[in-house]
Amino acid sequence: MRPNEIVKEIDKLDLSEKLILVEDIWDGIAKHNAELPMPEWQKAELDKRYSEYKGGKLKLHDCEGVHEELRNKYK
Repeated sequence: MRPNEIVKEIDKLDLSEKLILVEDIWDGIAKHNAELPMPEWQKAELDKRYSEYKGGKLKLHDCEGVHEELRNKYK
C-alpha cells in the first residue's frame, strides 16, 4: 500500500482509533530504538554531559521552575 493510500485509510478512522494507531506506531518505534544509529559526535556530547552531571558540575533546574520561566518569558 502506498503512503497516500494509507493516509486515506487513516482519514476514515475516528479520533479514538487514530490515537490508538499513533500509540501503536510509537510503541513499535520504541521497540527498535536501540537499532537507530547515533552519530559519534552526539554520543560524545551525551557522554560529556553525563560525566558533568555525575561530577556535580551542572546547574540543574526543576521542571516547575523551567515551565514558570518559559510562561513568563512568552506571555
